[in-house]
Amino acid sequence: MNPPARPATTLIGALALCAGSCCSALPERFVDRDDGMLDLSEHLLEYRGMLPVPIVITEPAVGNGLGLVGLYFHRPLGQTAEPTLGGSGRPITPNVSALGGFKTENGSWGAFAGHYQSWAGDRYRYLGGAGKFDLQLDHYSRSGQPRAYQLDAAGLMQQLLARVGDTDWLVGARYAWMRATPSFAAGWPADLGAPPGKEVRIGRISVIADHDTRDNLFTPTRGHFVEAETVVARTALGGSSDYEQFNLRGFDWTPLRRQWLLGVRGDLKLSRGDIPFFAKPYVGLRGVPALRYQDDNAAALDAELRWQFTPRWSVLGFAGVGRAWGRRADFGDAATATAGGAGFRYLIARQLGIHAGLDLAAGPEGRVIYIQVGSAWY
Repeated sequence: MNPPARPATTLIGALALCAGSCCSALPERFVDRDDGMLDLSEHLLEYRGMLPVPIVITEPAVGNGLGLVGLYFHRPLGQTAEPTLGGSGRPITPNVSALGGFKTENGSWGAFAGHYQSWAGDRYRYLGGAGKFDLQLDHYSRSGQPRAYQLDAAGLMQQLLARVGDTDWLVGARYAWMRATPSFAAGWPADLGAPPGKEVRIGRISVIADHDTRDNLFTPTRGHFVEAETVVARTALGGSSDYEQFNLRGFDWTPLRRQWLLGVRGDLKLSRGDIPFFAKPYVGLRGVPALRYQDDNAAALDAELRWQFTPRWSVLGFAGVGRAWGRRADFGDAATATAGGAGFRYLIARQLGIHAGLDLAAGPEGRVIYIQVGSAWY
Protein backbone atom coordinates (compact mmCIF):
# COMPACT_ATOMS: atom_id res chain seq x y z
CA MET A 1 0.00 0.00 0.00
CA ASN A 2 1.37 3.41 -0.93
CA PRO A 3 1.85 5.74 2.06
CA PRO A 4 -0.29 8.90 1.92
CA ALA A 5 1.40 12.26 1.51
CA ARG A 6 -0.59 13.95 4.31
CA PRO A 7 1.75 12.85 7.19
CA ALA A 8 4.64 14.68 5.53
CA THR A 9 2.65 17.93 5.47
CA THR A 10 1.64 17.43 9.09
CA LEU A 11 5.23 16.81 10.12
CA ILE A 12 6.44 19.99 8.38
CA GLY A 13 3.85 22.00 10.23
CA ALA A 14 4.71 20.42 13.58
CA LEU A 15 8.42 21.04 13.13
CA ALA A 16 7.86 24.62 12.06
CA LEU A 17 5.68 25.27 15.09
CA CYS A 18 8.20 23.69 17.45
CA ALA A 19 11.17 25.46 15.87
CA GLY A 20 9.43 28.82 16.03
CA SER A 21 6.85 29.85 18.60
CA CYS A 22 7.43 26.96 21.02
CA CYS A 23 11.15 27.52 21.49
CA SER A 24 10.58 29.86 24.41
CA ALA A 25 9.25 26.92 26.42
CA LEU A 26 12.29 24.74 25.80
CA PRO A 27 15.34 24.46 28.11
CA GLU A 28 18.19 26.76 27.08
CA ARG A 29 20.32 23.86 25.89
CA PHE A 30 17.80 23.21 23.08
CA VAL A 31 17.70 26.81 21.78
CA ASP A 32 20.34 28.46 19.60
CA ARG A 33 21.59 31.66 21.25
CA ASP A 34 22.14 33.37 17.89
CA ASP A 35 18.66 33.06 16.36
CA GLY A 36 16.47 31.67 19.17
CA MET A 37 15.48 28.62 17.10
CA LEU A 38 15.32 24.96 18.09
CA ASP A 39 18.88 23.61 17.94
CA LEU A 40 20.52 20.54 19.50
CA SER A 41 24.18 21.57 19.17
CA GLU A 42 24.67 22.51 22.83
CA HIS A 43 22.71 19.48 24.02
CA LEU A 44 24.87 17.13 21.95
CA LEU A 45 28.30 18.70 22.43
CA GLU A 46 28.26 20.47 25.80
CA TYR A 47 25.87 18.20 27.69
CA ARG A 48 26.93 15.03 25.86
CA GLY A 49 23.34 14.25 25.04
CA MET A 50 22.04 11.64 22.66
CA LEU A 51 20.20 12.29 19.41
CA PRO A 52 17.38 9.75 18.98
CA VAL A 53 16.73 9.09 15.29
CA PRO A 54 13.46 7.29 14.52
CA ILE A 55 13.48 4.78 11.68
CA VAL A 56 10.21 4.60 9.77
CA ILE A 57 10.69 1.76 7.29
CA THR A 58 8.60 1.73 4.13
CA GLU A 59 11.20 -0.28 2.21
CA PRO A 60 9.43 -2.64 -0.22
CA ALA A 61 12.18 -5.23 0.22
CA VAL A 62 11.25 -5.88 3.88
CA GLY A 63 7.86 -4.22 4.34
CA ASN A 64 6.81 -1.46 6.72
CA GLY A 65 8.43 -1.26 10.12
CA LEU A 66 9.89 0.86 12.90
CA GLY A 67 13.25 1.29 14.56
CA LEU A 68 15.37 3.67 16.58
CA VAL A 69 19.02 4.75 16.43
CA GLY A 70 20.72 6.63 19.26
CA LEU A 71 23.60 8.88 18.14
CA TYR A 72 26.10 10.16 20.71
CA PHE A 73 28.47 12.98 19.68
CA HIS A 74 31.62 14.19 21.39
CA ARG A 75 34.50 16.37 20.28
CA PRO A 76 37.96 14.89 19.69
CA LEU A 77 40.26 15.24 22.69
CA GLY A 78 41.52 18.79 23.14
CA GLN A 79 39.24 20.27 20.49
CA THR A 80 36.79 23.11 20.97
CA ALA A 81 33.98 24.37 18.79
CA GLU A 82 34.63 24.89 15.08
CA PRO A 83 38.04 23.09 15.05
CA THR A 84 40.24 23.06 11.93
CA LEU A 85 43.29 21.08 10.90
CA GLY A 86 46.54 23.07 11.10
CA GLY A 87 44.84 26.35 10.21
CA SER A 88 43.88 24.98 6.80
CA GLY A 89 40.19 25.63 7.39
CA ARG A 90 39.39 21.91 7.09
CA PRO A 91 36.71 20.97 9.64
CA ILE A 92 37.35 18.22 12.15
CA THR A 93 34.31 16.02 12.61
CA PRO A 94 33.20 15.13 16.15
CA ASN A 95 33.37 11.49 17.16
CA VAL A 96 30.06 9.63 16.85
CA SER A 97 28.77 6.44 18.44
CA ALA A 98 25.57 4.72 17.33
CA LEU A 99 23.32 2.01 18.74
CA GLY A 100 20.11 0.95 17.06
CA GLY A 101 17.63 -1.67 15.98
CA PHE A 102 14.53 -2.20 13.84
CA LYS A 103 11.70 -4.63 13.13
CA THR A 104 9.33 -4.87 10.15
CA GLU A 105 5.93 -6.38 9.43
CA ASN A 106 7.33 -9.34 7.45
CA GLY A 107 9.40 -10.51 10.45
CA SER A 108 12.72 -8.91 9.51
CA TRP A 109 14.72 -7.45 12.39
CA GLY A 110 18.19 -6.22 13.16
CA ALA A 111 20.39 -4.73 15.88
CA PHE A 112 23.68 -2.91 15.36
CA ALA A 113 26.33 -0.68 16.94
CA GLY A 114 29.04 1.47 15.43
CA HIS A 115 31.66 4.11 16.19
CA TYR A 116 33.52 6.80 14.19
CA GLN A 117 36.55 8.57 15.65
CA SER A 118 39.32 10.84 14.45
CA TRP A 119 42.44 11.90 16.28
CA ALA A 120 45.77 13.74 15.83
CA GLY A 121 43.99 16.64 14.16
CA ASP A 122 42.00 14.38 11.82
CA ARG A 123 45.13 12.70 10.50
CA TYR A 124 43.65 9.33 11.39
CA ARG A 125 40.06 8.13 11.06
CA TYR A 126 38.59 4.96 12.51
CA LEU A 127 35.22 3.43 11.63
CA GLY A 128 33.90 0.18 13.04
CA GLY A 129 30.67 -1.63 13.67
CA ALA A 130 28.90 -4.94 14.23
CA GLY A 131 25.37 -6.20 13.76
CA LYS A 132 22.96 -9.12 13.85
CA PHE A 133 20.16 -9.37 11.27
CA ASP A 134 17.36 -11.77 10.39
CA LEU A 135 15.86 -10.63 7.08
CA GLN A 136 12.97 -11.87 4.95
CA LEU A 137 13.90 -10.93 1.38
CA ASP A 138 13.18 -11.71 -2.27
CA HIS A 139 15.65 -13.08 -4.81
CA TYR A 140 14.86 -12.13 -8.40
CA SER A 141 15.67 -14.73 -11.05
CA ARG A 142 16.58 -13.98 -14.64
CA SER A 143 12.88 -14.04 -15.52
CA GLY A 144 12.24 -11.31 -12.97
CA GLN A 145 10.11 -13.53 -10.73
CA PRO A 146 10.76 -13.11 -6.97
CA ARG A 147 11.59 -16.08 -4.71
CA ALA A 148 11.26 -15.48 -0.97
CA TYR A 149 14.21 -16.38 1.23
CA GLN A 150 15.42 -15.83 4.78
CA LEU A 151 18.87 -14.47 5.58
CA ASP A 152 20.09 -14.98 9.15
CA ALA A 153 23.36 -13.06 9.37
CA ALA A 154 25.87 -11.50 11.74
CA GLY A 155 28.98 -9.52 10.87
CA LEU A 156 31.51 -6.85 11.68
CA MET A 157 33.59 -4.21 9.93
CA GLN A 158 36.79 -2.42 10.91
CA GLN A 159 38.40 0.45 8.98
CA LEU A 160 41.41 2.71 9.55
CA LEU A 161 42.50 5.58 7.30
CA ALA A 162 45.55 7.86 7.52
CA ARG A 163 45.94 11.28 5.91
CA VAL A 164 48.70 11.75 3.35
CA GLY A 165 50.67 14.70 4.70
CA ASP A 166 48.48 17.80 4.92
CA THR A 167 46.50 16.93 1.79
CA ASP A 168 42.88 15.94 1.29
CA TRP A 169 43.91 12.33 0.54
CA LEU A 170 43.38 9.50 3.01
CA VAL A 171 44.50 5.90 2.48
CA GLY A 172 43.99 2.78 4.51
CA ALA A 173 42.32 -0.59 4.79
CA ARG A 174 38.98 -2.12 5.69
CA TYR A 175 38.24 -5.64 6.94
CA ALA A 176 34.73 -7.10 6.86
CA TRP A 177 33.47 -10.49 8.00
CA MET A 178 29.99 -12.01 7.81
CA ARG A 179 28.39 -15.32 8.71
CA ALA A 180 25.07 -15.93 7.00
CA THR A 181 22.55 -18.73 6.57
CA PRO A 182 20.34 -18.23 3.49
CA SER A 183 17.31 -20.50 3.13
CA PHE A 184 14.53 -20.69 0.51
CA ALA A 185 11.14 -21.96 1.62
CA ALA A 186 10.38 -23.31 -1.87
CA GLY A 187 13.78 -24.89 -2.45
CA TRP A 188 17.08 -23.61 -3.78
CA PRO A 189 16.63 -21.75 -7.14
CA ALA A 190 18.22 -23.46 -10.14
CA ASP A 191 19.69 -20.21 -11.47
CA LEU A 192 21.93 -19.95 -8.37
CA GLY A 193 23.73 -23.21 -9.15
CA ALA A 194 24.54 -25.79 -6.51
CA PRO A 195 23.38 -24.82 -3.00
CA PRO A 196 26.15 -23.94 -0.53
CA GLY A 197 26.64 -25.57 2.83
CA LYS A 198 24.45 -24.65 5.75
CA GLU A 199 26.57 -21.58 6.51
CA VAL A 200 28.08 -19.01 4.13
CA ARG A 201 30.97 -16.87 5.35
CA ILE A 202 32.53 -13.77 3.83
CA GLY A 203 36.02 -12.66 4.82
CA ARG A 204 37.31 -9.70 2.83
CA ILE A 205 39.96 -7.02 3.05
CA SER A 206 39.95 -3.76 1.09
CA VAL A 207 42.56 -1.20 0.15
CA ILE A 208 40.95 2.26 0.18
CA ALA A 209 41.89 5.67 -1.18
CA ASP A 210 39.68 8.68 -0.35
CA HIS A 211 39.78 12.29 -1.54
CA ASP A 212 37.64 14.37 0.81
CA THR A 213 37.09 18.14 0.53
CA ARG A 214 33.64 18.27 2.17
CA ASP A 215 33.02 21.21 4.46
CA ASN A 216 30.92 18.98 6.70
CA LEU A 217 30.64 15.21 7.13
CA PHE A 218 26.94 15.18 8.03
CA THR A 219 25.24 17.58 5.56
CA PRO A 220 27.84 19.00 3.17
CA THR A 221 27.23 22.32 1.42
CA ARG A 222 30.33 22.35 -0.78
CA GLY A 223 33.23 20.08 -1.77
CA HIS A 224 33.38 16.45 -2.82
CA PHE A 225 34.11 12.95 -1.56
CA VAL A 226 35.55 10.24 -3.82
CA GLU A 227 36.45 6.72 -2.69
CA ALA A 228 38.13 3.93 -4.63
CA GLU A 229 38.05 0.49 -2.99
CA THR A 230 39.73 -2.71 -4.17
CA VAL A 231 38.30 -5.78 -2.41
CA VAL A 232 39.80 -9.24 -2.08
CA ALA A 233 37.73 -11.98 -0.40
CA ARG A 234 39.45 -15.25 0.47
CA THR A 235 38.91 -18.35 2.57
CA ALA A 236 42.19 -17.47 4.32
CA LEU A 237 40.50 -14.28 5.56
CA GLY A 238 37.64 -16.18 7.23
CA GLY A 239 35.34 -16.68 4.24
CA SER A 240 34.00 -19.72 2.45
CA SER A 241 34.55 -18.44 -1.12
CA ASP A 242 37.00 -16.36 -3.15
CA TYR A 243 36.09 -13.29 -5.17
CA GLU A 244 37.27 -9.80 -6.10
CA GLN A 245 35.40 -6.52 -6.27
CA PHE A 246 36.15 -2.93 -7.26
CA ASN A 247 33.99 -0.09 -5.95
CA LEU A 248 34.12 3.56 -6.98
CA ARG A 249 31.78 6.13 -5.50
CA GLY A 250 31.75 9.88 -5.45
CA PHE A 251 29.62 12.78 -4.18
CA ASP A 252 29.91 16.44 -5.14
CA TRP A 253 28.12 19.48 -3.70
CA THR A 254 28.24 22.74 -5.67
CA PRO A 255 26.61 26.02 -4.54
CA LEU A 256 24.82 27.43 -7.61
CA ARG A 257 23.57 30.65 -6.09
CA ARG A 258 23.31 31.98 -2.56
CA GLN A 259 20.36 29.77 -1.63
CA TRP A 260 20.69 26.89 -4.11
CA LEU A 261 22.84 23.76 -3.85
CA LEU A 262 23.36 21.01 -6.43
CA GLY A 263 24.48 17.56 -5.29
CA VAL A 264 25.54 14.77 -7.65
CA ARG A 265 26.34 11.14 -6.77
CA GLY A 266 27.89 8.35 -8.82
CA ASP A 267 28.28 4.74 -7.69
CA LEU A 268 29.98 1.87 -9.55
CA LYS A 269 30.51 -1.70 -8.27
CA LEU A 270 32.23 -4.44 -10.31
CA SER A 271 32.78 -8.02 -9.11
CA ARG A 272 34.09 -11.35 -10.31
CA GLY A 273 34.51 -14.77 -8.77
CA ASP A 274 32.37 -16.83 -6.42
CA ILE A 275 30.52 -13.99 -4.68
CA PRO A 276 27.45 -15.09 -2.65
CA PHE A 277 24.19 -14.13 -4.36
CA PHE A 278 22.99 -11.95 -1.46
CA ALA A 279 26.26 -9.97 -1.40
CA LYS A 280 26.30 -9.06 -5.09
CA PRO A 281 26.22 -5.38 -6.08
CA TYR A 282 22.78 -3.78 -6.45
CA VAL A 283 21.28 -0.46 -7.49
CA GLY A 284 20.89 1.81 -4.48
CA LEU A 285 18.51 4.74 -5.04
CA ARG A 286 15.83 6.41 -2.96
CA GLY A 287 12.58 4.87 -4.19
CA VAL A 288 14.12 1.63 -5.55
CA PRO A 289 13.70 -1.50 -3.38
CA ALA A 290 17.01 -2.75 -1.96
CA LEU A 291 18.37 -5.84 -3.79
CA ARG A 292 15.68 -5.53 -6.50
CA TYR A 293 18.19 -4.76 -9.27
CA GLN A 294 21.18 -6.95 -8.42
CA ASP A 295 23.91 -8.71 -10.42
CA ASP A 296 27.69 -9.07 -10.71
CA ASN A 297 27.96 -5.36 -11.49
CA ALA A 298 25.84 -2.30 -10.69
CA ALA A 299 25.95 1.42 -11.34
CA ALA A 300 23.81 4.36 -10.23
CA LEU A 301 23.75 8.10 -10.87
CA ASP A 302 21.53 10.59 -9.08
CA ALA A 303 21.27 14.31 -8.41
CA GLU A 304 19.69 16.50 -5.75
CA LEU A 305 18.77 20.19 -5.93
CA ARG A 306 18.19 21.96 -2.60
CA TRP A 307 16.75 25.41 -1.94
CA GLN A 308 17.77 26.88 1.44
CA PHE A 309 14.95 29.44 1.61
CA THR A 310 15.69 30.37 5.25
CA PRO A 311 18.82 29.80 7.36
CA ARG A 312 17.05 26.83 8.99
CA TRP A 313 14.60 25.45 6.42
CA SER A 314 15.17 24.00 2.96
CA VAL A 315 13.31 21.95 0.36
CA LEU A 316 14.79 19.64 -2.24
CA GLY A 317 14.06 17.51 -5.27
CA PHE A 318 16.02 14.47 -6.45
CA ALA A 319 16.11 11.95 -9.29
CA GLY A 320 18.28 8.99 -10.17
CA VAL A 321 18.88 6.13 -12.57
CA GLY A 322 20.67 2.79 -12.17
CA ARG A 323 21.34 -0.55 -13.83
CA ALA A 324 22.69 -3.97 -12.73
CA TRP A 325 24.28 -6.36 -15.24
CA GLY A 326 26.57 -9.37 -15.59
CA ARG A 327 25.24 -12.88 -15.07
CA ARG A 328 21.56 -12.20 -15.77
CA ALA A 329 22.00 -9.80 -18.69
CA ASP A 330 24.59 -7.78 -20.56
CA PHE A 331 24.72 -4.06 -19.80
CA GLY A 332 22.76 -3.16 -22.92
CA ASP A 333 19.97 -5.64 -22.14
CA ALA A 334 19.70 -5.01 -18.39
CA ALA A 335 16.62 -3.31 -16.95
CA THR A 336 16.96 0.36 -16.02
CA ALA A 337 15.71 1.53 -12.63
CA THR A 338 14.58 5.14 -12.27
CA ALA A 339 13.29 7.01 -9.22
CA GLY A 340 12.77 10.53 -7.94
CA GLY A 341 11.04 12.58 -5.33
CA ALA A 342 11.09 15.59 -3.02
CA GLY A 343 11.68 16.41 0.61
CA PHE A 344 12.45 19.04 3.22
CA ARG A 345 15.19 19.68 5.79
CA TYR A 346 15.60 21.62 9.05
CA LEU A 347 19.00 22.63 10.44
CA ILE A 348 18.70 20.77 13.72
CA ALA A 349 22.29 21.21 14.98
CA ARG A 350 24.05 24.29 13.60
CA GLN A 351 27.50 23.68 15.15
CA LEU A 352 27.55 20.16 13.71
CA GLY A 353 25.95 21.15 10.41
CA ILE A 354 23.26 18.46 10.74
CA HIS A 355 20.07 18.89 8.71
CA ALA A 356 17.15 16.52 9.35
CA GLY A 357 13.90 15.98 7.51
CA LEU A 358 11.82 13.72 5.35
CA ASP A 359 11.91 12.49 1.72
CA LEU A 360 9.06 11.08 -0.33
CA ALA A 361 10.37 9.03 -3.28
CA ALA A 362 8.54 7.38 -6.17
CA GLY A 363 10.10 4.37 -7.86
CA PRO A 364 9.23 1.30 -9.95
CA GLU A 365 7.10 -0.22 -7.20
CA GLY A 366 5.38 2.78 -5.63
CA ARG A 367 6.18 5.51 -3.12
CA VAL A 368 8.55 5.28 -0.17
CA ILE A 369 9.03 7.65 2.80
CA TYR A 370 12.51 8.17 4.29
CA ILE A 371 13.42 9.99 7.50
CA GLN A 372 16.80 11.61 6.87
CA VAL A 373 19.32 12.83 9.44
CA GLY A 374 22.33 14.25 7.63
CA SER A 375 22.96 13.58 3.98
CA ALA A 376 21.09 10.80 2.15
CA TRP A 377 24.46 9.78 0.64
CA TYR A 378 27.19 8.04 2.61
